[in-house]
Amino acid sequence: MGKKKEFVGIVISDKMSKTIIVRVTNLSKHSKYNRIIRKYTKFKVHDEKNTAKIGDKVRIQETRPLSKDKRFRLIEVVQKVKHIEFEVKEGV
Repeated sequence: MGKKKEFVGIVISDKMSKTIIVRVTNLSKHSKYNRIIRKYTKFKVHDEKNTAKIGDKVRIQETRPLSKDKRFRLIEVVQKVKHIEFEVKEGV
């Protein structure tokens, strides 16, 4: 068996039961302009005990397909967030 992929990312949603959405940041260099480009990937992650909250930094690992979209499992919460600020936009 090959090695399973592991990523570290930030939880951006925890509204589903036993599922969180994690945003993983990738940094790469543009081939022509040699600028650093920041790209994001969102993964649906299985969180069995509902331990991770919005803003937490987590480590996730690839696993067998758990549902239509879930292919990752929560390994650990690396860093808990202390305070979350919500911005309310009016109008629009």
